Amino acid sequence: MVFSTIKETLLVRQHTWLITGVAGFIGSHLLEFLLKHNQKVIGLDNFATGHRKNLEETLVKYPDASFTFIEGDIRNLVDCQKAVAGVDFVLHQAALGSVPRSIKDPIATHDVNATGFLNMLVASKDAKVKRFVYASSSSVYGDSPILPKVETHQGNPLSPYAVTKMTNELYAKAFSNCYDLETIGLRYFNVFGPRQDPNGPYAAVIPLWFKALVKDEPVYINGDGETSRDFCYVENIVQANILSALTTNMEAINTAYNVAVGQRTTLNELYKFLQQLTGKTSAQAQYKDFRPGDIRHSLADISKAKNLLGYEPSHGVKQGLEVAVDWYLANIA
Repeated sequence: MVFSTIKETLLVRQHTWLITGVAGFIGSHLLEFLLKHNQKVIGLDNFATGHRKNLEETLVKYPDASFTFIEGDIRNLVDCQKAVAGVDFVLHQAALGSVPRSIKDPIATHDVNATGFLNMLVASKDAKVKRFVYASSSSVYGDSPILPKVETHQGNPLSPYAVTKMTNELYAKAFSNCYDLETIGLRYFNVFGPRQDPNGPYAAVIPLWFKALVKDEPVYINGDGETSRDFCYVENIVQANILSALTTNMEAINTAYNVAVGQRTTLNELYKFLQQLTGKTSAQAQYKDFRPGDIRHSLADISKAKNLLGYEPSHGVKQGLEVAVDWYLANIA
């Protein structure tokens, strides 16, 4: 189904959605899309990595929208059960991200990303939700040298975070087989956009570099700068989630998809883009050692998502950066 058709349909047909991690970067964008399209939304978050300001920034635009917030933790099965009651579709975004964080604290990463994920599956199965769409990660490809990354070829995981995301996919497949719970996993590739936190020890590279350039602080590049990534603007992620939840193609369910653009950008190229956008073209980056657990190159084959879901990314990396720059500049502390 074409995404434009889905948006028109949503305006006249209301469903009930649960977004876990609703106060997070991606969760708040999903919330904004659904409220804009007249949907009823329940949000679950414990503010471990999400922010109340993300909710406020979204809700002020839709004061009459149908939104219920539950402050709770996916590690608590009772919270999960409360959140899924009466829900049609689950968009599970809650997680502890960051490869370095998982290396530093693998137990916390496992508790949230694996045990919390299992709680959400159990609660969704018991509540008989129509479909469970969840955030997986390109980290599942591990040390596989194959480019572009195709869903059928995975390598050995390089971090505890990657292990948890592989575990998610295995659990989802088991629940599909054992309980007929419809699941779709989305392997996100280096998402960026407004509301992505530029602060903290595990900030993603784009907001981190924006902040450093604006504040005339050093920009550090891990390795030689020729490491490459498939950077994906957050609106592409929203599209993939909605398409996954509402697809009527039964061949498209109970599997996982790459969600990216299908374009590779090196860190050196990315830095030049950000220099141009911020006007700091004379700022010199500083190079450090490669970071443990990082893969060298990442590029997605998105043909599966295109063919089965009708996914068509709306923004490449340059277009996404041009849209996001005003927010980053206005919100850098």
